[in-house]
Amino acid sequence: MKLRCRAFDSAGKAVVETVDAQDAAAATEILRRRGLFVAEVTEESAAAMARSSGASSSNRHVGSRARLNALTGFSRQMAVLLSTGTPILDALVSLERQTPAGHWKDSLSDIRARIEQGHSLSESLAQHPEYFDAVSRSLIAAGESGGQLPVMLDRLAKLTRQQQRVNASVMGAMAYPVLLIGVSLVVLSLMIGFVLPRFEQLFKSLNAPLPPTTRFMLAFGGFMAQWWWAVFAGAVALVTSAVFYTRSRAGRTALDNAVVRLPIFGTLIRGLLTARLARVLGVLLEGRVPLLDALGLTRLSMGNAAYSTMIARAEDAATRGESISPGLADFKSGGAALIGPATGESIRSGERTGKLGPVLLNIADALDEDNEIVVRSLTSIIEPIILLVLGLVVGVVALSMFVPLFDLTSASGHGGAH
Repeated sequence: MKLRCRAFDSAGKAVVETVDAQDAAAATEILRRRGLFVAEVTEESAAAMARSSGASSSNRHVGSRARLNALTGFSRQMAVLLSTGTPILDALVSLERQTPAGHWKDSLSDIRARIEQGHSLSESLAQHPEYFDAVSRSLIAAGESGGQLPVMLDRLAKLTRQQQRVNASVMGAMAYPVLLIGVSLVVLSLMIGFVLPRFEQLFKSLNAPLPPTTRFMLAFGGFMAQWWWAVFAGAVALVTSAVFYTRSRAGRTALDNAVVRLPIFGTLIRGLLTARLARVLGVLLEGRVPLLDALGLTRLSMGNAAYSTMIARAEDAATRGESISPGLADFKSGGAALIGPATGESIRSGERTGKLGPVLLNIADALDEDNEIVVRSLTSIIEPIILLVLGLVVGVVALSMFVPLFDLTSASGHGGAH
Protein backbone atom coordinates (compact mmCIF):
# COMPACT_ATOMS: atom_id res chain seq x y z
CA MET A 1 0.00 0.00 0.00
CA LYS A 2 0.99 3.64 -0.46
CA LEU A 3 1.92 5.25 2.86
CA ARG A 4 2.66 8.91 3.43
CA CYS A 5 5.54 9.34 5.87
CA ARG A 6 6.69 12.48 7.67
CA ALA A 7 10.28 12.09 8.79
CA PHE A 8 13.38 14.08 9.74
CA ASP A 9 16.91 13.76 8.38
CA SER A 10 20.16 14.00 10.38
CA ALA A 11 20.08 17.80 10.17
CA GLY A 12 16.55 17.95 11.60
CA LYS A 13 14.93 18.94 8.29
CA ALA A 14 11.38 17.72 7.73
CA VAL A 15 10.95 15.24 4.87
CA VAL A 16 7.63 14.05 3.41
CA GLU A 17 7.78 10.89 1.31
CA THR A 18 5.45 8.27 -0.10
CA VAL A 19 6.58 4.71 0.61
CA ASP A 20 5.16 1.55 -0.93
CA ALA A 21 5.15 -0.90 1.99
CA GLN A 22 2.99 -3.59 3.56
CA ASP A 23 2.31 -1.64 6.75
CA ALA A 24 3.52 1.29 8.85
CA ALA A 25 6.23 -0.75 10.57
CA ALA A 26 7.73 -1.79 7.22
CA ALA A 27 7.65 1.81 5.95
CA THR A 28 9.33 3.00 9.14
CA GLU A 29 12.09 0.42 8.78
CA ILE A 30 12.71 1.39 5.14
CA LEU A 31 13.20 5.04 6.01
CA ARG A 32 15.20 4.28 9.16
CA ARG A 33 17.75 2.39 7.05
CA ARG A 34 18.17 5.55 5.01
CA GLY A 35 19.01 7.53 8.16
CA LEU A 36 15.59 9.15 8.57
CA PHE A 37 13.59 9.32 11.79
CA VAL A 38 9.89 8.69 11.10
CA ALA A 39 7.47 10.87 13.06
CA GLU A 40 4.17 9.98 11.36
CA VAL A 41 2.84 7.35 8.93
CA THR A 42 -0.60 7.73 7.35
CA GLU A 43 -2.47 6.17 4.43
CA GLU A 44 -3.88 8.86 2.19
CA SER A 45 -4.98 9.42 -1.36
CA ALA A 46 -2.73 11.17 -3.84
CA ALA A 47 -4.89 14.30 -3.74
CA ALA A 48 -4.75 14.44 0.05
CA MET A 49 -1.00 14.00 0.02
CA ALA A 50 -0.60 16.83 -2.46
CA ARG A 51 -2.72 19.15 -0.33
CA SER A 52 -0.81 18.22 2.82
CA SER A 53 2.54 18.68 1.10
CA GLY A 54 1.46 22.09 -0.12
CA ALA A 55 0.36 23.09 3.36
CA SER A 56 3.65 21.98 4.86
CA SER A 57 5.68 23.87 2.30
CA SER A 58 3.82 27.08 3.16
CA ASN A 59 4.95 27.02 6.79
CA ARG A 60 6.78 30.16 7.73
CA HIS A 61 10.23 30.17 9.22
CA VAL A 62 10.13 30.81 12.96
CA GLY A 63 13.19 31.88 14.93
CA SER A 64 14.47 29.48 17.57
CA ARG A 65 13.77 31.96 20.37
CA ALA A 66 10.18 32.58 19.25
CA ARG A 67 9.62 28.85 18.78
CA LEU A 68 10.95 28.05 22.23
CA ASN A 69 8.85 30.78 23.86
CA ALA A 70 5.71 29.58 22.11
CA LEU A 71 6.35 25.92 22.95
CA THR A 72 7.09 26.71 26.60
CA GLY A 73 3.95 28.80 27.03
CA PHE A 74 1.81 26.23 25.25
CA SER A 75 3.04 23.23 27.25
CA ARG A 76 2.90 25.02 30.63
CA GLN A 77 -0.60 26.40 30.19
CA MET A 78 -1.98 23.21 28.65
CA ALA A 79 -0.49 21.17 31.50
CA VAL A 80 -2.15 23.40 34.10
CA LEU A 81 -5.52 23.45 32.34
CA LEU A 82 -5.66 19.73 31.57
CA SER A 83 -4.57 18.80 35.10
CA THR A 84 -7.68 20.61 36.41
CA GLY A 85 -9.93 18.54 34.16
CA THR A 86 -10.41 21.12 31.40
CA PRO A 87 -11.16 19.45 28.03
CA ILE A 88 -8.48 19.86 25.34
CA LEU A 89 -10.74 21.95 23.09
CA ASP A 90 -11.63 24.35 25.91
CA ALA A 91 -7.97 24.65 26.86
CA LEU A 92 -7.02 25.50 23.26
CA VAL A 93 -9.82 28.08 23.06
CA SER A 94 -8.46 29.67 26.24
CA LEU A 95 -4.95 29.85 24.73
CA GLU A 96 -6.34 31.38 21.54
CA ARG A 97 -8.16 34.13 23.44
CA GLN A 98 -5.01 35.28 25.23
CA THR A 99 -2.71 35.06 22.20
CA PRO A 100 -2.22 38.23 20.10
CA ALA A 101 -2.95 38.09 16.38
CA GLY A 102 -0.18 36.56 14.33
CA HIS A 103 1.19 33.32 12.97
CA TRP A 104 1.23 31.62 16.38
CA LYS A 105 -2.46 32.36 16.93
CA ASP A 106 -3.26 31.09 13.43
CA SER A 107 -1.43 27.88 14.27
CA LEU A 108 -3.43 27.45 17.49
CA SER A 109 -6.65 28.00 15.55
CA ASP A 110 -5.67 25.36 13.01
CA ILE A 111 -4.75 22.89 15.78
CA ARG A 112 -8.13 23.45 17.45
CA ALA A 113 -9.96 22.98 14.13
CA ARG A 114 -8.16 19.68 13.48
CA ILE A 115 -9.03 18.36 16.93
CA GLU A 116 -12.67 19.31 16.30
CA GLN A 117 -12.47 17.17 13.15
CA GLY A 118 -11.44 14.15 15.23
CA HIS A 119 -7.63 14.25 15.01
CA SER A 120 -5.49 13.67 18.08
CA LEU A 121 -3.42 16.46 19.61
CA SER A 122 -0.11 14.98 18.44
CA GLU A 123 -1.45 14.56 14.88
CA SER A 124 -2.65 18.16 14.88
CA LEU A 125 0.68 19.45 16.18
CA ALA A 126 2.52 17.52 13.44
CA GLN A 127 1.06 19.96 10.90
CA HIS A 128 3.05 22.77 12.52
CA PRO A 129 6.65 21.53 12.79
CA GLU A 130 7.88 25.15 12.81
CA TYR A 131 6.70 25.28 16.44
CA PHE A 132 6.46 21.65 17.55
CA ASP A 133 9.58 19.61 16.92
CA ALA A 134 9.81 15.83 16.89
CA VAL A 135 10.76 15.65 20.58
CA SER A 136 7.72 17.60 21.77
CA ARG A 137 5.34 15.67 19.49
CA SER A 138 6.71 12.32 20.66
CA LEU A 139 6.25 13.24 24.32
CA ILE A 140 2.69 14.41 23.68
CA ALA A 141 1.92 11.26 21.65
CA ALA A 142 3.28 9.11 24.50
CA GLY A 143 1.14 11.04 26.97
CA GLU A 144 -1.96 10.53 24.85
CA SER A 145 -1.38 6.80 24.42
CA GLY A 146 -0.65 6.31 28.14
CA GLY A 147 -3.40 8.59 29.46
CA GLN A 148 -0.83 10.92 31.05
CA LEU A 149 -1.03 13.95 28.78
CA PRO A 150 -0.85 16.59 31.57
CA VAL A 151 2.22 14.87 33.04
CA MET A 152 3.98 14.78 29.65
CA LEU A 153 3.09 18.40 28.97
CA ASP A 154 4.55 19.34 32.33
CA ARG A 155 7.77 17.46 31.52
CA LEU A 156 7.93 19.17 28.14
CA ALA A 157 7.43 22.56 29.84
CA LYS A 158 10.31 21.87 32.23
CA LEU A 159 12.52 20.75 29.33
CA THR A 160 11.89 23.86 27.25
CA ARG A 161 12.07 26.15 30.28
CA GLN A 162 15.51 24.79 31.13
CA GLN A 163 16.62 25.40 27.54
CA GLN A 164 15.45 28.99 27.91
CA ARG A 165 17.45 29.38 31.14
CA VAL A 166 20.61 28.04 29.51
CA ASN A 167 20.20 30.29 26.47
CA ALA A 168 19.55 33.34 28.67
CA SER A 169 22.59 32.55 30.82
CA VAL A 170 24.92 32.28 27.84
CA MET A 171 23.49 35.35 26.08
CA GLY A 172 23.65 37.39 29.28
CA ALA A 173 27.28 36.43 29.81
CA MET A 174 28.18 37.44 26.27
CA ALA A 175 26.29 40.76 26.27
CA TYR A 176 28.82 42.85 28.21
CA PRO A 177 31.96 41.66 26.36
CA VAL A 178 30.23 42.21 23.00
CA LEU A 179 29.17 45.70 24.13
CA LEU A 180 32.74 46.52 25.19
CA ILE A 181 34.17 45.38 21.87
CA GLY A 182 31.50 47.29 19.92
CA VAL A 183 32.08 50.57 21.79
CA SER A 184 35.85 50.23 21.42
CA LEU A 185 35.58 49.62 17.67
CA VAL A 186 33.42 52.74 17.32
CA VAL A 187 35.95 54.81 19.30
CA LEU A 188 38.86 53.51 17.23
CA SER A 189 37.01 54.17 14.00
CA LEU A 190 36.28 57.76 15.04
CA MET A 191 39.90 58.35 16.07
CA ILE A 192 41.31 56.91 12.84
CA GLY A 193 38.67 58.37 10.53
CA PHE A 194 38.25 61.89 11.94
CA VAL A 195 40.85 62.76 14.57
CA LEU A 196 43.95 61.29 12.94
CA PRO A 197 43.61 63.14 9.59
CA ARG A 198 43.59 66.50 11.42
CA PHE A 199 46.74 65.60 13.31
CA GLU A 200 48.35 64.50 10.05
CA GLN A 201 47.99 67.99 8.60
CA LEU A 202 49.53 69.45 11.77
CA PHE A 203 52.51 67.06 11.64
CA LYS A 204 53.16 67.89 7.98
CA SER A 205 53.13 71.64 8.69
CA LEU A 206 55.62 71.24 11.52
CA ASN A 207 57.90 69.00 9.41
CA ALA A 208 59.15 67.18 12.49
CA PRO A 209 60.40 63.56 12.80
CA LEU A 210 57.66 61.17 13.92
CA PRO A 211 57.86 58.04 16.07
CA PRO A 212 57.39 54.66 14.30
CA THR A 213 53.95 54.09 15.85
CA THR A 214 52.76 57.48 14.64
CA ARG A 215 54.01 56.81 11.10
CA PHE A 216 52.25 53.43 11.13
CA MET A 217 48.99 54.95 12.33
CA LEU A 218 49.15 57.67 9.69
CA ALA A 219 49.85 55.11 6.97
CA PHE A 220 47.03 52.90 8.19
CA GLY A 221 44.63 55.85 8.33
CA GLY A 222 45.59 56.88 4.80
CA PHE A 223 45.12 53.34 3.52
CA MET A 224 41.67 53.05 5.11
CA ALA A 225 40.64 56.47 3.77
CA GLN A 226 41.54 55.44 0.23
CA TRP A 227 40.60 51.76 0.21
CA TRP A 228 37.80 51.52 2.79
CA TRP A 229 35.39 50.29 0.14
CA ALA A 230 37.72 47.42 -0.79
CA VAL A 231 38.18 46.46 2.87
CA PHE A 232 34.42 46.58 3.40
CA ALA A 233 33.73 44.49 0.29
CA GLY A 234 36.39 41.98 1.31
CA ALA A 235 34.91 41.67 4.80
CA VAL A 236 31.41 41.17 3.40
CA ALA A 237 32.68 38.54 0.94
CA LEU A 238 34.59 36.75 3.70
CA VAL A 239 31.59 36.69 6.05
CA THR A 240 29.24 35.58 3.25
CA SER A 241 31.59 32.78 2.23
CA ALA A 242 31.92 31.64 5.84
CA VAL A 243 28.12 31.63 6.29
CA PHE A 244 27.54 29.59 3.12
CA TYR A 245 30.33 27.17 4.05
CA THR A 246 28.99 26.58 7.55
CA ARG A 247 25.52 25.96 6.12
CA SER A 248 26.85 23.17 3.91
CA ARG A 249 27.02 19.66 5.34
CA ALA A 250 30.84 19.50 5.17
CA GLY A 251 31.26 22.99 6.62
CA ARG A 252 28.79 22.41 9.43
CA THR A 253 30.48 19.13 10.34
CA ALA A 254 33.92 20.75 10.34
CA LEU A 255 32.70 23.66 12.49
CA ASP A 256 30.88 21.41 14.96
CA ASN A 257 33.93 19.20 15.39
CA ALA A 258 36.17 22.25 15.82
CA VAL A 259 34.12 24.02 18.50
CA VAL A 260 34.06 21.01 20.83
CA ARG A 261 37.88 20.89 20.68
CA LEU A 262 38.53 24.55 21.51
CA PRO A 263 41.13 24.94 24.30
CA ILE A 264 39.02 26.84 26.87
CA PHE A 265 35.54 27.28 25.47
CA GLY A 266 35.41 23.69 24.22
CA THR A 267 34.95 22.46 27.80
CA LEU A 268 31.95 24.74 28.27
CA ILE A 269 30.44 23.80 24.90
CA ARG A 270 30.82 20.09 25.64
CA GLY A 271 29.23 20.63 29.05
CA LEU A 272 26.23 22.45 27.55
CA LEU A 273 25.73 19.83 24.82
CA THR A 274 26.12 16.92 27.24
CA ALA A 275 23.54 18.47 29.57
CA ARG A 276 21.15 18.87 26.64
CA LEU A 277 21.70 15.26 25.56
CA ALA A 278 21.10 13.96 29.07
CA ARG A 279 17.98 16.06 29.65
CA VAL A 280 16.29 15.33 26.32
CA LEU A 281 17.07 11.60 26.42
CA GLY A 282 16.11 11.38 30.10
CA VAL A 283 12.76 13.13 29.57
CA LEU A 284 11.97 10.90 26.59
CA LEU A 285 12.82 7.71 28.46
CA GLU A 286 10.82 8.83 31.48
CA GLY A 287 7.95 9.50 29.05
CA ARG A 288 8.01 5.82 28.05
CA VAL A 289 9.34 6.55 24.56
CA PRO A 290 11.15 3.43 23.22
CA LEU A 291 14.94 3.63 23.56
CA LEU A 292 15.68 3.52 19.83
CA ASP A 293 13.15 6.23 19.08
CA ALA A 294 14.39 8.30 22.04
CA LEU A 295 17.95 8.11 20.73
CA GLY A 296 16.84 9.17 17.27
CA LEU A 297 14.89 12.14 18.63
CA THR A 298 17.80 13.17 20.84
CA ARG A 299 20.17 13.00 17.87
CA LEU A 300 17.90 15.29 15.86
CA SER A 301 17.70 17.83 18.70
CA MET A 302 21.43 18.18 19.37
CA GLY A 303 22.40 20.63 16.62
CA ASN A 304 26.03 19.43 16.64
CA ALA A 305 27.42 16.94 14.13
CA ALA A 306 29.95 15.45 16.56
CA TYR A 307 27.27 14.64 19.13
CA SER A 308 24.89 13.41 16.42
CA THR A 309 27.57 10.97 15.23
CA MET A 310 28.10 9.78 18.80
CA ILE A 311 24.38 9.17 19.33
CA ALA A 312 24.12 7.40 15.96
CA ARG A 313 26.80 5.01 17.21
CA ALA A 314 24.68 4.33 20.30
CA GLU A 315 21.65 3.79 18.05
CA ASP A 316 23.55 1.13 16.11
CA ALA A 317 24.42 -0.62 19.37
CA ALA A 318 20.80 -0.49 20.53
CA THR A 319 19.64 -1.92 17.20
CA ARG A 320 21.98 -4.90 17.74
CA GLY A 321 20.66 -5.34 21.28
CA GLU A 322 23.90 -4.14 22.87
CA SER A 323 24.54 -1.60 25.62
CA ILE A 324 24.50 2.06 24.53
CA SER A 325 26.83 3.33 27.25
CA PRO A 326 30.11 2.41 25.43
CA GLY A 327 28.94 4.27 22.33
CA LEU A 328 28.29 7.37 24.42
CA ALA A 329 30.99 7.28 27.08
CA ASP A 330 33.93 6.16 24.90
CA PHE A 331 33.31 8.33 21.84
CA LYS A 332 35.95 10.96 21.02
CA SER A 333 36.13 13.73 18.43
CA GLY A 334 39.70 14.57 17.46
CA GLY A 335 41.00 13.18 20.73
CA ALA A 336 38.49 15.09 22.86
CA ALA A 337 36.00 12.99 24.84
CA LEU A 338 32.53 14.45 24.30
CA ILE A 339 31.23 13.01 27.58
CA GLY A 340 33.29 13.28 30.76
CA PRO A 341 34.41 10.20 32.74
CA ALA A 342 32.02 10.84 35.65
CA THR A 343 29.05 11.26 33.32
CA GLY A 344 30.04 8.14 31.40
CA GLU A 345 30.20 6.06 34.57
CA SER A 346 26.81 7.37 35.66
CA ILE A 347 25.30 6.36 32.32
CA ARG A 348 26.80 2.87 32.65
CA SER A 349 25.43 2.56 36.17
CA GLY A 350 21.97 3.74 35.13
CA GLU A 351 21.85 1.30 32.25
CA ARG A 352 22.92 -1.62 34.46
CA THR A 353 20.26 -0.86 37.08
CA GLY A 354 17.51 -0.16 34.54
CA LYS A 355 17.11 3.44 35.74
CA LEU A 356 18.75 5.27 32.86
CA GLY A 357 16.03 7.93 32.61
CA PRO A 358 16.25 9.22 36.22
CA VAL A 359 20.06 9.01 36.13
CA LEU A 360 20.19 11.11 32.96
CA LEU A 361 17.92 13.76 34.48
CA ASN A 362 20.12 13.93 37.60
CA ILE A 363 23.19 14.25 35.34
CA ALA A 364 21.51 17.08 33.44
CA ASP A 365 20.69 18.99 36.65
CA ALA A 366 24.26 18.64 37.92
CA LEU A 367 25.77 19.66 34.59
CA ASP A 368 23.51 22.70 34.31
CA GLU A 369 24.70 23.89 37.72
CA ASP A 370 28.34 23.30 36.76
CA ASN A 371 27.85 25.07 33.43
CA GLU A 372 26.40 28.16 35.13
CA ILE A 373 29.47 28.33 37.37
CA VAL A 374 31.79 27.94 34.36
CA VAL A 375 29.93 30.64 32.42
CA ARG A 376 30.22 33.09 35.33
CA SER A 377 33.90 32.23 35.84
CA LEU A 378 34.76 32.68 32.17
CA THR A 379 32.87 35.97 32.07
CA SER A 380 34.73 37.28 35.13
CA ILE A 381 38.04 36.37 33.46
CA ILE A 382 37.22 37.54 29.93
CA GLU A 383 35.88 40.98 30.85
CA PRO A 384 39.11 42.34 32.44
CA ILE A 385 41.17 40.80 29.63
CA ILE A 386 39.02 42.56 27.02
CA LEU A 387 39.26 45.83 28.96
CA LEU A 388 43.04 45.49 29.21
CA VAL A 389 43.55 44.69 25.52
CA LEU A 390 41.20 47.40 24.30
CA GLY A 391 42.72 49.90 26.74
CA LEU A 392 46.18 49.13 25.36
CA VAL A 393 44.99 49.53 21.77
CA VAL A 394 43.23 52.83 22.43
CA GLY A 395 46.22 53.98 24.50
CA VAL A 396 48.67 53.22 21.68
CA VAL A 397 46.53 55.12 19.18
CA ALA A 398 46.22 58.10 21.52
CA LEU A 399 49.93 58.18 22.34
CA SER A 400 50.78 57.89 18.63
CA MET A 401 48.94 61.17 18.10
CA PHE A 402 50.00 63.09 21.17
CA VAL A 403 53.64 62.02 21.74
CA PRO A 404 54.91 64.02 18.70
CA LEU A 405 53.16 67.09 20.09
CA PHE A 406 54.79 66.59 23.47
CA ASP A 407 58.18 66.24 21.78
CA LEU A 408 57.65 69.41 19.80
CA THR A 409 56.55 71.29 22.91
CA SER A 410 59.57 70.05 24.82
CA ALA A 411 61.92 70.98 21.96
CA SER A 412 60.35 74.46 21.71
CA GLY A 413 60.78 74.94 25.46
CA HIS A 414 64.51 74.06 25.28
CA GLY A 415 64.95 76.29 22.25
CA GLY A 416 63.38 79.27 24.04
CA ALA A 417 65.64 78.72 27.05
CA HIS A 418 68.76 78.96 24.90
